[in-house]
Amino acid sequence: MLKVGERAPDIQLRTDTGEPFRLADLKGRRVVLYFYPRANTPGCTVEACEFRDNLAAFASKDAVVVGVSPDKPGAQAKFKEKFALPFTLLADEEKAAAQAYGVWQEKSMYGKKTMGIVRSTFVIAPDGTIEKIYSKVTAKGHAGEVLAAL
Repeated sequence: MLKVGERAPDIQLRTDTGEPFRLADLKGRRVVLYFYPRANTPGCTVEACEFRDNLAAFASKDAVVVGVSPDKPGAQAKFKEKFALPFTLLADEEKAAAQAYGVWQEKSMYGKKTMGIVRSTFVIAPDGTIEKIYSKVTAKGHAGEVLAAL
């Protein structure tokens, strides 16, 4: 499990437009990297829309918001368009980023064990270290919680 103060794992994924993305390219800026289970589902939509609605406040703190889920770039693009999400969504189809950040875990749903994303957020400092970790977050109100901590 990652800890505050450790270097954030550099991830290289495709964006919602299919373009390559590398976390290291954002060095020098604060990054709010949030992992969500699946695009276009109720909780994930609430969380994404709250980040959208607070994006100007995040920008005023020089923070970039980036969302990550195991969805394909096309699904991310549809989700982004449907809810007018003005930030980058990353397609972690191989779950490499989720594993690097320790959020790909066994979950229990309706009594059945399955592997999936545990909704989590990492605030990454401009120097590339982890500043704050939010694990097993509740979607509603989470963006405001992160913003208040910044």
